Amino acid sequence: MTRYGAMFGPDITFLGVDRCDVTDPGTFADADVVIIGAPFDGGTSHRPGARFGPGALRQACYLPADGSRPSLALRVDALRDLRVYDAGDVECYSGDVEGSIAHIEEAVRRIALSGAIPVVLGGDHTIALPDARGVATARGMGRVSMLHFDAHADTGNIAFGHLYGHGQPMRRLIESGAIRGDRFLQIGLRGYWPEPETLRWMAERKMRSYEMTEIVARGLEECLTEAFAIALDECEGVFLSVDIDVCDPGHAPGTGTPEPGGLTARQLLDSVRRICYELPVVGMEVVEVAPPYDHADITAYLGNRVVLEALSAMARRRKDDAGGPRWDPRQPLLDGR
Repeated sequence: MTRYGAMFGPDITFLGVDRCDVTDPGTFADADVVIIGAPFDGGTSHRPGARFGPGALRQACYLPADGSRPSLALRVDALRDLRVYDAGDVECYSGDVEGSIAHIEEAVRRIALSGAIPVVLGGDHTIALPDARGVATARGMGRVSMLHFDAHADTGNIAFGHLYGHGQPMRRLIESGAIRGDRFLQIGLRGYWPEPETLRWMAERKMRSYEMTEIVARGLEECLTEAFAIALDECEGVFLSVDIDVCDPGHAPGTGTPEPGGLTARQLLDSVRRICYELPVVGMEVVEVAPPYDHADITAYLGNRVVLEALSAMARRRKDDAGGPRWDPRQPLLDGR
């Protein structure tokens, strides 16, 4: 049986939320969200260190770890308005890729089957395969779309003689039938990979990739609106995958494969907020935060806030769906709205 708890660093929960045990469904029966760590970086092709990401993401905050975070913009307190638990870390061993993938997928599947939203703290992007497949197994294979923020497509086939790694999970997901290629939206791609053969494979599966040049030319908001329409077509839920290297290295230096010319931290946070407010998000991950290469915890703070923005938007969506006034980011702040 897989053990849960801190694999690296202090045994703490995300900003002080209550703890649960994935092997005991009764401990999270009332959960809206369950946070779980996947400290695996055995699939990296360049700089390792993302195994320390879950611990950094849990504690990167200057406020007390008291299980409360009222959002100034959204006027909700996600950690209290939602029932949020932290299940600790899945036991992962970098020398056993397939075993680690199996452990992660089973944990995510259990959370999703309970009706809660799994939020996975990575770890390198290898974990996208078990994260999204675990959700799809519970929600319906091919019935969950993917919004994938990343500098890299992660659609390679075989690297260093292996099928599994942080450059291949999106191909494995599509091949497994968990996510449809024509409901796979990638945002923020740039740089000098992949090669033409992989691009042809992506085109044949009708994947849609928004490269940074297109985002700059058309505007991020327009690209997101278009992506949302595709994501909701014949799919009942959305899985949100955020590789922190989607941001320019000036905004997220602590990552294994930095690529200049990406999104700003503000653009990423606004995008995540909009996605989790407007779309039925059924699973989420934040990956590739590698503390050994961070400066002044810049990247860890950003990753922590990505999770908080997502949770706050989910809480605001629930509040408004229950009859509250619709949130409009263009309006001035009003007390009590």
